[in-house]
Amino acid sequence: MQSLMFFILFSIFAFSPISCYTQQHPLDPLTANELRLVQAIVTKSYPPPKHNLAFHYVGLDEPDKPILLSWLSKPASKLPPRRALAITRIDRQTHEILVDLATKSIVSDEVYKGIGYPTITPDEQTIASQLPMSYGPFIKSMQNRGLKVSHVVCACFTMGWFGEERKIERVGKLQCFYSENSVNLHVRPIEGIKIVADLDEMKIVDYVDSHKVPIPKAEGTDYRFSEQKPPFGPRTNGAVILSKGKNGLHIDGHVIRWVNWQFHLAFDARVGPVISLASIYDTEKHKHRTVLYRGHISELFVPYQDPTDGEYFKTFFDCGEYGFGQSAASLIPLADCPNNAVFLDGYYAGHDGTPVKVSNVFCVFERHAGDIMWRHTEIGIPGKVINEARPEVTLVVRMVATIGNYDHILDWEFKPSGSIKVQVGLSGILDVKASEHTRMDEIKEEIYGTSITDNTIGLYHDHFLTYRLDLDIDGVDNSFVKKRLATKVATGKDTPRKSYWTVYSETAKTESEAKLQIGLKPSELAFENPNKKTKAGNNVGYRLIPGALIHPMLLDDDYPQIRGAFSKYNVWVTPYNKSEKWAGGRYVDQSRGQDTIAVWTQRNREIENKDIVLWYVMGFHHLPCQEDFPLMATLSGAFEIRPANFFESNPVLKVINTRPPMHLLNNSSSHH
Repeated sequence: MQSLMFFILFSIFAFSPISCYTQQHPLDPLTANELRLVQAIVTKSYPPPKHNLAFHYVGLDEPDKPILLSWLSKPASKLPPRRALAITRIDRQTHEILVDLATKSIVSDEVYKGIGYPTITPDEQTIASQLPMSYGPFIKSMQNRGLKVSHVVCACFTMGWFGEERKIERVGKLQCFYSENSVNLHVRPIEGIKIVADLDEMKIVDYVDSHKVPIPKAEGTDYRFSEQKPPFGPRTNGAVILSKGKNGLHIDGHVIRWVNWQFHLAFDARVGPVISLASIYDTEKHKHRTVLYRGHISELFVPYQDPTDGEYFKTFFDCGEYGFGQSAASLIPLADCPNNAVFLDGYYAGHDGTPVKVSNVFCVFERHAGDIMWRHTEIGIPGKVINEARPEVTLVVRMVATIGNYDHILDWEFKPSGSIKVQVGLSGILDVKASEHTRMDEIKEEIYGTSITDNTIGLYHDHFLTYRLDLDIDGVDNSFVKKRLATKVATGKDTPRKSYWTVYSETAKTESEAKLQIGLKPSELAFENPNKKTKAGNNVGYRLIPGALIHPMLLDDDYPQIRGAFSKYNVWVTPYNKSEKWAGGRYVDQSRGQDTIAVWTQRNREIENKDIVLWYVMGFHHLPCQEDFPLMATLSGAFEIRPANFFESNPVLKVINTRPPMHLLNNSSSHH
């Protein structure tokens, strides 16, 4: 009987019926053919070489939320209009072009005349990085340093804004490195040379060779296994996944079903993975209940802390300036992802609009980490010892974005208990500055970093990762509730206690009441549906479990902080607005902070019992150390949204405890 109950529960969890999308889902990312269609339609209106045309972002113009929700209630009905947003540069102007893919026509074409520029394309970065190789003064500088131009590699960086008015619109700064005897070029910078390029004309417009600094040595910098020499490090064993092919994972187009979760996964050139329509099956209510309408990283702000002439400009916005999606790496089976992973591809529009395929851009896999879902040992009952435990099994969606020296590992982890954990891992190579010094005790001046090896300083910097989560907790209209923990004095003669703590709840009515720096006061933050209650009378809700807390150290009126003002608070809550997707603004390159969440929230809109969006800022103050060299072991941080009175009781109490084969149990050893 018990086995039959487990089988029924497993059937409900793993194979609960959802709509099978035989037609294209309205939130599906643009296909390669659709990208070609956008390319053809826009190119027809602005044919080269008559026009200088470049595609900087092409993505789905998502349907208005009410329209999509209406379609979801009747999925057999007519699909919402399918449109693409193309942000282009045409004859040195930025165009926002909306294309109707069904009618194959341009719906609107507006010239953006505001401040800032679109994402730099990978092709622009490649072309700009080659400019010094044929530039006479640069070649002479290399000869003066005794360097071979054939071993020089340059990279194009955004320059930010520092209060100046530039005569040239789109500019990039080029920094060069020396790659002889090591592929780890980022730890071998060529210092003392300033190169500025016009990215529209693709020519060098400013060049200064001011001084020479020794290039750090190549020895010990190569990270490839084939180049390593004894003594080697510890040997590790690969994990064995027992449930390969039998894990209940179903992928139908871009809709993913696993255990009691279902959600939509899409790829975007600017932000990478987009999770939509995440809902969880409630076995008591016999239906899926909504949790997350749409979630993705919104911006990553990385300000370096060296204010000197050659370094001060390094204040990067990786999503808005470079694009997480178009910087995505192809994942490596058995290294980036375990052997039970399913891989998915993605496409983005190249510089000329041609689709670019990123193979294995996502992997989706069950994680068997050896964690415990729940357990209890009871010895209080005379004559009985009760041991009950369940292993934790979760589903992970992963992408890696490599932007220059840094690799960003983005995980969305779904737990059967109803939690969604969002984790970021940082790996890759430090941004360093070459120095004349070989030891810390030789240095008398401020160096804005750590001396990590000979002639090498790892620079101090921050990572502020901002996520946008449009939460729909069991419905569209939610409220943000701050539950403050406060100490109270115990009174009365019936207790020897002098104090205890209690909770005071406050529902934020406007945006200004919702923005918070977490960690200053003990509290719990919840997103509740005041229109739905449990049997016990509590509002249905989810709570935020913060992690990787960080607060900015820059002055509010410092130019990078003005542009990255969204980093000032860990939590922002705004009313849903389709156009408010990118925390640093639509046009981040050389922006002036005119279009950030800090500006939007000045309207102080109402958010109580409304369709609201959580913006969560996590991150790290990175003080480099020698263990970060020549390549960093992954540093991870995470936050979680977790059910809080969403279910009537523990939703995984009756989860099936699938045991491994008996021969594996018999071969396991016990130590007492």
